[in-house]
Amino acid sequence: MGWFRFERQGDRVWAMGPMLAALGLLAACSSTLDAPRVGAGVAPAPGGSARPASGETLGNGTTRVALLVPSSATGNAGVTAANLKNAADLALREFHGGANLQILVKDDRGTPEGARAAATEAIAEGAELIIGPLFAPSVAAAASVARPAGVPVVAFSTDTSVAARNVYLLSFLPQSDVDRIIGYAAGRGKHSIAALLPDNGYGTVMQAALQKAATVNGARIVTIERYGLDRVAMQQKAEAIAKVVQSGQVDAVFMPDAGDAAPFLAQILSAKGVRPGQVQFLGSGQWDDPRIAREPTLKGGWYPAPDRAGFAAFANRYQGTFGATPVRTASLGYDATSLAAGLAARYGDKRFATETLANPNGFIGVDGAFRFLPDGTNQRGLAVYELGGGAPVQIDPAPQTFSRTGSS
Repeated sequence: MGWFRFERQGDRVWAMGPMLAALGLLAACSSTLDAPRVGAGVAPAPGGSARPASGETLGNGTTRVALLVPSSATGNAGVTAANLKNAADLALREFHGGANLQILVKDDRGTPEGARAAATEAIAEGAELIIGPLFAPSVAAAASVARPAGVPVVAFSTDTSVAARNVYLLSFLPQSDVDRIIGYAAGRGKHSIAALLPDNGYGTVMQAALQKAATVNGARIVTIERYGLDRVAMQQKAEAIAKVVQSGQVDAVFMPDAGDAAPFLAQILSAKGVRPGQVQFLGSGQWDDPRIAREPTLKGGWYPAPDRAGFAAFANRYQGTFGATPVRTASLGYDATSLAAGLAARYGDKRFATETLANPNGFIGVDGAFRFLPDGTNQRGLAVYELGGGAPVQIDPAPQTFSRTGSS
């Protein structure tokens, strides 16, 4: 199955699988919509001044794209790097008709210095697009080289401070989570919100996103409690929120933290008399976690996440090819490579131009609809799930266009 076979339908660009590739090509060629013109034919080879590729490469196409990953980093970073590279390899194998790409795999070592060196080498070898890096400091370092060279970057960091014009983040960003869940909740009458947020960088980002989403959706933030990263502080702040809930001032509690944090907070609220159904619990994509799914005090809670079916299908194909289950972020490597292949095949010499990458109509990949914004951040179409003590149940499907961002 190969994604990013383009078809015009309504006002967006759709990614097609191989069975619909012919239809997609006809529709694209006949479109008169205000979107980048579909290129006719295969992209030309990189300029003759580019030096031969060094190191590992994937594919043998004429359009060179770099993949910067922390291959030599230790621990989870190295594992993630291997998964991203495998996913890129899988995308090339599955692209309908063959991908006209050669991917230059560069080890950024997980450091800014390594990323700067890797980007410099890749650009000298004719890379027209950089996919990666994974870590925010490395993204900033690679961008410092790529921007003067006119080479766009599609990175995997979730730190929006490194996003910029032509430095795009493909990752799952907090703003998309908050926009989706607050919009959905507001559409169902939940307009008075209390928030329990960690007192760290993530909590600061989520607080800003929450304030913006509440304004857009006509909701009111009654109170925000920021807790230190220890159980005593978490308990104190959760007890303060419990008093507000019991006073009847709020109808939703937003607590997006991951792992064991949300269950612990919910247990404190329950111990102070807050019961499931008394108030609507709202979470983030980090709630897509078995520890949260099985927590009884969170029963009925809502959270946003990509449609599970797309990643499940990708994971099955990945395991069949590489003999292992992919990490969750591997789908980003697949989508970035599929996007590059699709644009190279259809958009000619405009394949990686700003107006092409930041097409407001967006694209569809493993994890559903997404688009890059001019400031380098992204928007994603997310589903809404409800916790019930077992497997979460999807209660609102992911939008397939960007004509709606919150409630259905």
